[in-house]
Amino acid sequence: WFVLDEVAGEVRSVLKFHPSVAPIKASILPLVKNKPELVAVARELFDTLKLRYNVAWDAGGAIGRRYRRADEVGTPFCITVDFETIEENAGVTIRDRDSTEQTRVPMDEVISYLSKRIDGYE
Repeated sequence: WFVLDEVAGEVRSVLKFHPSVAPIKASILPLVKNKPELVAVARELFDTLKLRYNVAWDAGGAIGRRYRRADEVGTPFCITVDFETIEENAGVTIRDRDSTEQTRVPMDEVISYLSKRIDGYE
């Protein structure tokens, strides 16, 4: 269902599909689009996830605006590939649409993390 929600003093439009019925399960967001090594890692993750889920790619604009676009179409998870991902092998940041909480998840655990939350199992 569609709701107006307030986060950090800003009103946002959110389409609150349960993750199992959301048309787009996750949106892959490279933090910046002008770093080829960062975009390459994000694209590889996108290509892997699209074999299992309907995922979106969004590299345009500020990260906050990209989160808002995903919220508006009901995407339950945003996965951000940032500099820590490529420089420190620190995994990706997965943002939950409903709570807006962000969790660091190792790259090799992204599928099981999503599967548990979307499908109910690992």
